[in-house]
Amino acid sequence: MSLYKQWTDMVVEYVKTKGEQAFWNEYMEIEKAIYRDILSKHKENYTFTINDLANKHNTTPEFIMGFVDGINDSLKNDLDLEALTATDEIALDVDLEKLYYNMLDAKAEYLYTLPQWEGIFSPEKRKEIQKKYRESIIVRNENKIGRNDPCTCGSGKKYKKCCGK
Repeated sequence: MSLYKQWTDMVVEYVKTKGEQAFWNEYMEIEKAIYRDILSKHKENYTFTINDLANKHNTTPEFIMGFVDGINDSLKNDLDLEALTATDEIALDVDLEKLYYNMLDAKAEYLYTLPQWEGIFSPEKRKEIQKKYRESIIVRNENKIGRNDPCTCGSGKKYKKCCGK
C-alpha cells in the first residue's frame, strides 16, 4: 500500500476515533512548524525524506505525507504522490507566490500570516497577491437579463412576468 493511501486511510480513521477538530488541531501544528522552517530557508533548496521530517517534527510519516500532498499544488514540478515512499529524497522547488495564493484559497490564516512571509514578500506584494485572489473568486454575471427580455426558463413570457416576480 502506498504511503499516500496510508495517509488518506489514517485521516478517515483519526476523524472517526478522535474527531475532526482533533485531527485539524494536530495537523495544523505540524504544518505550521514545517512551513516556518521552509519559509525561513526559502533561498535554499529544501530537501528531506518523509521519515527524516517526521522524526524532526515528532510525528508520523503519514502526517508528513499529508503536508507533501498539501504543498504539491504550489510546486513548480508536481510530485507523483502515489509513487513516493518514506525514504525517497524530496527536493521542494516551491513557487512562493503560488504558495501564498494557495494558502489564501485554503483560508489557512495560520499559514499566510506567519512572520516568515515578511522576509519573502513586502507588504505591498502580499496585498497584491491578496487582491488577485479576491478578484479570482468574484463571480460576475456578464449577461444581465432585462425586465422586458424573454424569461430564461423558456416559458415565452417576459422575465418581469415570470421568474423576475
